[in-house]
Amino acid sequence: MEHIAAVLLIIGCSGDLTECVELPAPATVFETYEECRVERQPALKALSGRTDRVFGTCIPVDPALEDEYAEIVWKVHPDGKLEASVEKGETQVASNGHHP
Repeated sequence: MEHIAAVLLIIGCSGDLTECVELPAPATVFETYEECRVERQPALKALSGRTDRVFGTCIPVDPALEDEYAEIVWKVHPDGKLEASVEKGETQVASNGHHP
């Protein structure tokens, strides 16, 4: 089983940063943080025409989260700074409320 050390997140935004979406990176998971850093610039360049502004970051992944449900949480601030992290997701249990 491969160990995931970093995730590449690419975000595309409108010129005024009011609308942002995740863009599909050519590769998203890396065994080392350095591999992610090397691939970041080519990925940004490849996706640069998709939206007015493109941001990308490599997010370190805690090995303890590998077997847990995790989600990427991100925000682009008005100054153009991309903030992102991988966080443990909440487990939800479905129930119909009917008990016999």
